[in-house]
Formats: sequence, structure tokens, C-alpha cells
Amino acid sequence: MERRLDIAIVGYGAAGQAASLFLSKQEHALSVFEQADSPGPVGAGFLLQPTGLGVLARLGLAEQVMAQGQRIERLYGCNANGHGVMDMRYSDHSPGCFGLGLTRGSLFKLMRDAWPDAAQLRTGIRMDRIDADGKHLIDSVGERYGPFDLIVIADGANSRLRDSAPKIVRRQALYPWGAMWCLLPAESWPHPDTLHQRYGGSREMIGLLPVGQRADGDGRWLTFFFSLPGGQVDGFDGDSLVHMRDRTRMLWPQALPLLDHIREPAQLNRARYRDVVLRAPVNGRLVFIGDAAHAMSPQLGQGVNMALLDAEALSDALADASDIDDALRAYPRLRRQHLAVYQQLSRWLTPLFQSDRAGLARVRDACFGPLGRFPLACGQMLKILTGTKQAWWR
Repeated sequence: MERRLDIAIVGYGAAGQAASLFLSKQEHALSVFEQADSPGPVGAGFLLQPTGLGVLARLGLAEQVMAQGQRIERLYGCNANGHGVMDMRYSDHSPGCFGLGLTRGSLFKLMRDAWPDAAQLRTGIRMDRIDADGKHLIDSVGERYGPFDLIVIADGANSRLRDSAPKIVRRQALYPWGAMWCLLPAESWPHPDTLHQRYGGSREMIGLLPVGQRADGDGRWLTFFFSLPGGQVDGFDGDSLVHMRDRTRMLWPQALPLLDHIREPAQLNRARYRDVVLRAPVNGRLVFIGDAAHAMSPQLGQGVNMALLDAEALSDALADASDIDDALRAYPRLRRQHLAVYQQLSRWLTPLFQSDRAGLARVRDACFGPLGRFPLACGQMLKILTGTKQAWWR
């Protein structure tokens, strides 16, 4: 597409940042809005998969992100009895394949610094709705912005603007489970290349993910997370912290010394998750990307990777199309199959790790390990893990 478009991007998380970079490279005129007065990263450290790293390579950021993150070679999980439930190695997918543990702060800073017009980011503006003409945005105090040729909605799982197009929403629900999380100094943690998880049935899950450096470059870090029912996450207090220590001592005593740094509940962050499915990510000149379009449980660890892939696909659709309408017809086709697979798998797998169904945990513990040793099943698991854009069954 040769025409220069006036594009609004609402939200400056991973999806909005990546869209800003891709679309500015195409020399479109961007107006980027963020509701926070001082934008920064939100959420725990995460596992960047080969697909997400490929997107960052297209943006010229692969070398920088590798320097900030921690290369992950293996995912290992066991139950309280030490019985192995999950053991996957990236190298079994393909030689040289790996994931990258990363703090959200590191990714946020890298993408912000890469955007030449970052100083033009318009902060402290909460967009409440789309005007009836579909070309203007209206903020929380009634101010109107636009008109825009295209509005990219990247305002996250709790998107306010999703309500402006209710007919495209097929499903949006709050998951009944969540997690407490924080960053901990890696110190002498002996598993720098492994995402470790420990399961207490299906009601409790403890995880430790090496995530490399923080954005300030201070030391090496781990993301610690402790899965809990949503009500316990919302009401986490001093007694809850004592209980978390006790359960960590029972489930994973080797990890307990890491929690010596945690003395107050306020040192832990709360995470709640939504399940969002849209009938289509495009409505007129609106396009939803990232968690605003397809929030899901973090069980597959694909949220940031999906956001990066959305921004890349939108950029490609605009670049290859003859006009904007052609591009907005192409974009859903580029993402439909890939997203559908992960949304379905996320909904299916989550109860095995986060639910009150103890029987499912027994099935999981009995079946996952043996399945992972069959070449065919192991291959499919690794395709899902790495976020391959090909159909997972091929």
C-alpha cells in the first residue's frame, strides 16, 4: 500500500509498542495513546518463544533482547512427590532452538528506545469509546480525537474499547484462578537454563523462570509465581504470605530460601487472567490486537508472543494490500488458524493445572510424562511450546 494512513494506536503494551515500530517503519502517521501517566511494563517475566524472537529480529532488536534475557533450554515440572510431569527440551524440536526468559521491563525499554517518535506518545489519556462514525476516539472526559483511517486497539485484556463493538465479542470471562508473582535475585540458583514448575495437585503451582537482567541492568533475576484461586489472589495478606511459605516448604523446599527476600505481601504482585474470544478482530476500521483481541490463560505462555505476531501480521497486511479495506480483509486470515489452536488448547489445558478437580491432576500426572516420551506426541508438544505458526498437526 503506497498511501500514507492516519492511524491511532490505543495502548502501549507489547502489542501497541510492536505496532508502533512496524507502522512507523512504513511511514504512516501515528497517534499513540496510553492511559498511564508514566507508561511502564505490566506483568511478570515471560518466556519469549522462537516465533516472538523472530518478530523482534525483523525489528532489528534480536541482538539487544538476547543480551538482556536468559536462554532457556528446558521446561521441567514435577508434583510434590518428585514424579516428573513435564520434561521438554527445545533441542528436541530442532537443533539450536531455545526460548528466552525476559523481564517485561527489558522488553518495554528496548521497544520504546527503538521508536524514534517515542517522545510523541500521548500519556494519561483513557479512551472510553469509539464514536458512532467509527473514525473518532472519545476519552474519559469527552474529548474527541480523529478522524483516523485506522484505529488499532491494543489496550489489553481489560479493554474498555472492546465494549464499543459488542457484536464481535464471542466470549469474555474472568478466569477463576490467578497468581501472585515477583522478581527474585537469581543468586546461586542452580538451574539458569530451565523453567521449573512444582505442582500441588491442580490447586497449587509454583514456578521459577530465569529472566536475565532487569531493564536497569542490575544482576540476574528469576520470576517467581504461585498459583491460587482468584479470591485468594484478590485478598492476599500477611496470613496468605505465611501460608504461601508453608506450602512452598512442603512442595518445593529447595526454593524456600529464595523467599527470604519477601517479608511483606506488598512485595508480591497480583495477576488475574481473562478468556477473550472475538468473532473477528476487525470491525469497520477498528482492528483489535494482543490481549484486547484474544486474552487467554498464561498456561501456554504465549501472550507476548501472540501480541508481537499480531503486530507483524497487521504490518504485512497493510504492506501487501492494494488498499486499507483489502488489508483488513487479509489480516484476520493471517492470524485465524494460529490463534484458534492456542485459544482452544489454553482452555483445555488450564483445568489440568489450575482447578478444583483433583481427578484431572491425577490424570495429568499419570499421562503427561509417558506421552512426552513418544516421538509423535513429544513433537506436537514442542510445536505448541515453541509457538510454531504452522498447523500444529503437520
